Amino acid sequence: MTDDNAGEPIPFQFPTAERFAAWSDAETGDLPRFARATKHRDQPAIDDVAAATRAALADLDLDSLSPGASVAITAGSRGIRDLPAVLSATVAALQDRGLDPFVMAAMGSHGGATAEGQAEVLASLGITEEWLGCPIRSSMAVETVGTDADGRPVHAAEDALAADAVVLVNRVKAHTDYNGDYESGLAKMAVVGLGKHRGAETMHNAALARGFQSVIPERARVLFAETPVIGGVAIVENADERAAIVEGVPVEEILDREPELLARSKELLATLPVSDLDMLVLDGIGKEVSGTGMDTNVVGRVRFHGQPDPDEPAITRIYVRSLTEGSHGNALGMGLADFVHQRVVRAVDLADTYVNVATSGEPGRAKLPFVVPTDEAALLMAASTTGRQHPGDLRIARIRNTLDPDELLVSEPVAEDLRDDPTVTVGDPEPLAFDADGEFSRTL
Repeated sequence: MTDDNAGEPIPFQFPTAERFAAWSDAETGDLPRFARATKHRDQPAIDDVAAATRAALADLDLDSLSPGASVAITAGSRGIRDLPAVLSATVAALQDRGLDPFVMAAMGSHGGATAEGQAEVLASLGITEEWLGCPIRSSMAVETVGTDADGRPVHAAEDALAADAVVLVNRVKAHTDYNGDYESGLAKMAVVGLGKHRGAETMHNAALARGFQSVIPERARVLFAETPVIGGVAIVENADERAAIVEGVPVEEILDREPELLARSKELLATLPVSDLDMLVLDGIGKEVSGTGMDTNVVGRVRFHGQPDPDEPAITRIYVRSLTEGSHGNALGMGLADFVHQRVVRAVDLADTYVNVATSGEPGRAKLPFVVPTDEAALLMAASTTGRQHPGDLRIARIRNTLDPDELLVSEPVAEDLRDDPTVTVGDPEPLAFDADGEFSRTL
């Protein structure tokens, strides 16, 4: 990590694992045994995503477009597993109609709020011109197309305004900052995606003053009236991150239909099978996992101005082991953790992280937590900072990330509770083991 002004390394000197061990009365042998646990779900899923996408597009008013008309299709930065398939099917279906589609990067400030950075984010998700069979445009240029009730400007991408039509494509899902009728979905894709960096920043500032649930539909109405949006393709995922619903929604129906799709999405949301933990270990956080690096609906921490934290799950400490490669150094969300591994700090790109904070408006989510040198040190700190009298009683769960909370390693006290859940399979507990470097020797 370097200081951009001085060009010299910032003189962080993190304590060694040996010093951590000396600070705790607990020893590794005092920690509980761990068992593998799997949550089983019976989830609806679409077998043919391309066919479902074509059917969804049939519900939009494409017949009003003349042959050769240009159609902008939005593509965001979230790790939506079926998004590449939905986008490529959308492109193919429009081309079959004689239209001229292109995909536009629609992700607010992600990718460092640059055209090049956003194109790189899409490529990392498998969304390339070669895959799509059409151009990708990632210009950050916008125009003001209206104002909200406070007189704040509403922005729209020049690429979208120059098109003959715009098709919004996005996942409808619970948001990580707030609860309301319009969370992550087509309305937010219009406001943040079409608004680019300037639109996202203005929206978040307005939301700090009046709340997301007021600001998003208000600004969406302006954009639906002032841009050539003809509708959207809404994706609702099951707990396995596969498309359970792919639905075409005409523009005039978006604000009525989206709350219904959101309610269905929340019914399918994958959450932890346990609600009371001393420590949750996340192997990774990242922007392709969640807008906040970790899904606040899974970890039970929102930590956003004016928004309450939920009562469950109740997690005393969160430990993050790494930052995903797909996050490109953006460590937004690390501030929700109590402990992070040193490798997280080494991977942070402060410029990308801070521009995301400047846009979203909550600096606490980018704070540097307590830094530990090893997994072993993190668990010893759990014994010292959770209030448990005996380390062997610690309630700990470890998952890959918040997109995948159904495969866990859990400490024996948690395992015993989960054995009573008919939807969870629990293996035999084994002693907790670390390698020579103090890292977990057992993989998920």
